[in-house]
Amino acid sequence: MFEKMRKILSKVDADYSDIRYEIKKESVVYFRGKELTKIGSNSTDGYVLRVLKNGGLSSVVFTKESDSESAVNTAMENAQLIAKNIEKPIEFAQTKAVKDVFTPELKEDPRKISITEKLELIKKYNDIPLSYKKIATSNIDYEEVIREKYFISTEGAEIREDLITTRLLGEIISKDGNLFQNVRVRAGGSNGFSTIRDQEGNFEERTSIALNLLKAKPVEAGLYNCILNPDMAGVFTHEAFGHFSEADIIETLPAMREKMKIGNKLGNDVLNIIDNALLPDQLGFYKYDDEGVKVHPTQLMKNGILTGRLHSRRTAAEFNEPISGHCVAEDYRYSPIVRMGNIFIEPGENSFEELLAKLGDGLYILDAKGGQTAGENFTFGAQYGYVIKNGKLGEMIRDINISGNLYKTLKDIVAIGNDFVLSKAGACGKGQLNIRSCHGGPHIIINNLIVGGV
Repeated sequence: MFEKMRKILSKVDADYSDIRYEIKKESVVYFRGKELTKIGSNSTDGYVLRVLKNGGLSSVVFTKESDSESAVNTAMENAQLIAKNIEKPIEFAQTKAVKDVFTPELKEDPRKISITEKLELIKKYNDIPLSYKKIATSNIDYEEVIREKYFISTEGAEIREDLITTRLLGEIISKDGNLFQNVRVRAGGSNGFSTIRDQEGNFEERTSIALNLLKAKPVEAGLYNCILNPDMAGVFTHEAFGHFSEADIIETLPAMREKMKIGNKLGNDVLNIIDNALLPDQLGFYKYDDEGVKVHPTQLMKNGILTGRLHSRRTAAEFNEPISGHCVAEDYRYSPIVRMGNIFIEPGENSFEELLAKLGDGLYILDAKGGQTAGENFTFGAQYGYVIKNGKLGEMIRDINISGNLYKTLKDIVAIGNDFVLSKAGACGKGQLNIRSCHGGPHIIINNLIVGGV
């Protein structure tokens, strides 16, 4: 394959060019209630050619090798047109040209598990919630995506890497009269099919939560000091803070660039945030991004001070900052964009019991359930929570939304737990879909959090 790709690049007359070829294999099993609604596998492939010429950057996607000559001509023509119509020529930050083959170690390769075995396992999990009287229905999806990637550049890079993702995504819906409640269930990762096995306890626990929510009280709206569990803390970190750490989001926003200036004090002294896509076995793990750059752990915040940013080669040159290896594409249909890998607040010193004691009175809020951001303001839903009185967990609550301003909230994070949990299944819809987007972290205390309810 590399020889075919080198032949295509040899036809490019430009300052720089690269080409990525991928084979993408997918398998799915979907249940809606007791009904199997979709099952199957497919394989597709294609190329992404990028050309940098006279300061203009162009990319072309094509699926047939026979179309490569046309793609090369189109990419060069478009690059020159772009160069003539932009104020500032595009540059790429320097990087080492790597030659490597990397295949992740797997605990059971999903490609070696039959679709029949996968179906039987997912059906067994789906039957668990449906065996309870007050469970109205369920939506359970198994998805498996394998990207077999090849990358070469005119600088001499030559990289072969596989990304293998297994995901179990579910929703368990309970019903009592006219009251409906739903809870999400997740499993999966990047290190093999074993992450999908032994999930019976997970499904029993999530079913129990869905049933208990039928008896829970709606939260009373107000201003609360709160403990967020790792999932809620992770979603806040990803959505409210993380996207502003992606250089391409803020590069055309002067006011935001000023606020997110390296060295600015944005958070409480206890707050440290990092993106580390090299954590083994985690959902967001990869070794090389889709520009052929080796990923680097990137400290985004240290003791509340902004210390780093996520970059492509283009944005690293624009900001005159170090490359980070965070330019990732959804698959062969797309040119890469700046993305997070594994982003999280680093663990602190407090046990969960110590966090409860520090909080005294407030709320314990668990598991994200949708949400949105508007500039520096955010609103997220939570699946459930508990009232905390005198440092003790009390009654369950439901119908919870939290909202606030990013910069105020960063300063109101006053204590960090010593535990650490990262998501097992993720997705980020920035521009393209990134199913390996991973977040999480420890429990955290946030003071003065706006909680919507009755």
